[in-house]
Amino acid sequence: MNINLKNLSNPVKINQKKFFDSRGYFQEIFLNKKFNLNIKFTAIAKSKKNVIRGLHFQIKNQQTKLLHVTEGKIIDVVINLKKNSKNFGKVSKFFLYEGDMLFIPKHYGHGYECLSNKCTVLYHLEKYRNAKYESGIIFNDKKVKSKWITKKPILSKRDQSLISFEEFKKKYKTL
Repeated sequence: MNINLKNLSNPVKINQKKFFDSRGYFQEIFLNKKFNLNIKFTAIAKSKKNVIRGLHFQIKNQQTKLLHVTEGKIIDVVINLKKNSKNFGKVSKFFLYEGDMLFIPKHYGHGYECLSNKCTVLYHLEKYRNAKYESGIIFNDKKVKSKWITKKPILSKRDQSLISFEEFKKKYKTL
């Protein structure tokens, strides 16, 4: 089944078939003819339990993402940041397990929490990362209501200092 991800405006969980045998499993991750994405680069993030990464976005050169969990279990949280969308500010949550994939359109902020002892996530991105345009919304913003599982998250210094959703609305016209 081919899925033209370019035509989607909402996040979608994608279940790729796994081929199991006595050694483990084999799984195709990305086929351009199947997804119709112009992937520019792939990055990897390894985390331990209770790490929260995000909610990140790029102010300019927004990135369409195709996430693939290669190890562990995460809860993935996305927020629609396109101001002229009827779903502006809407938060969606996805539980993703090893082998699961999530398509995230470019106008979404994104973050996740590692729920297992360790997690490895591949990011397949259509645009290059540019540190100059990186921003994000603080993970525990009351207006976002993302309801993380851990009570004592492990955060980067950068993620601890992200802006609120209200600040985002004042500061940026739209994504």
